[in-house]
Amino acid sequence: MVAIFVVLFGLAFGSFLNVCVARLPRHESIVRPGSRCPSCGTAIRAFDNLPLLSWAVLRGRCRACGWRIPWRYPAIEFATATLFLLCYLRFGLSVVGVDMAVLCFLLLGLAVMDTETLRLPDAFTLPGIALGVVYAGLFPAATIGAHFLDAVSAALWAGLAALLIMIIRWIYYFARHEEGMGMGDAKLLAMIAAWLGPSLTLLTLVLGVVAAAILGLVMIAVGPHRGGGRKARLPFGAFLCAAAIYAIFAGQPIVDWYARFFR
Repeated sequence: MVAIFVVLFGLAFGSFLNVCVARLPRHESIVRPGSRCPSCGTAIRAFDNLPLLSWAVLRGRCRACGWRIPWRYPAIEFATATLFLLCYLRFGLSVVGVDMAVLCFLLLGLAVMDTETLRLPDAFTLPGIALGVVYAGLFPAATIGAHFLDAVSAALWAGLAALLIMIIRWIYYFARHEEGMGMGDAKLLAMIAAWLGPSLTLLTLVLGVVAAAILGLVMIAVGPHRGGGRKARLPFGAFLCAAAIYAIFAGQPIVDWYARFFR
């Protein structure tokens, strides 16, 4: 019963995430107006706004104008529910489980927004950094001072992670005289560091760079006539988000394995 409740909760948050993904990159309010068809502007009624179910009943089309609803909408709802369920199965019904579900929500939304628009909105990254610092301060500790130090440590790691991306960005600019990574990538890695700490953040960065490099090489090989080439822009933030989600569930064994070589 708890797992079913978690899945339903995830579907509801997935529906809300669709609103964020559609509106935040365009700097629109996520509160007003209510949900409506992007094609004809007709307000979506409550029984047509049920996660997954309404999309299936309507066969992926708007009831009013027949506009084909993109696959992204049910995909995000399904992915959010799946991630929430994985957090419950991995961490249980605990503070850590809830917090990791929140982080997965943020990462999934940022990954989709970066893939579609090459933007990582501050409305997700900056509150994400703040929540990560608060999360670190909630870990069990002997004294109030220890809680405070944990929060300060998370803020420090977030700042160092952002600085690392900025250094890479500056080096790339001086070498190529063009922009590489954006400020959004720096804020994203800072958010990841605030939540996951230094070791899992470093793993996230390595996995994200490797995955982006592989795709970049494939795009160069494909060539400009198929959307590739050397000038093609990659949503690096999306790779970082995917790597961070992997690190949440399977990153610690990799870190422990690597640490054995230094003992």
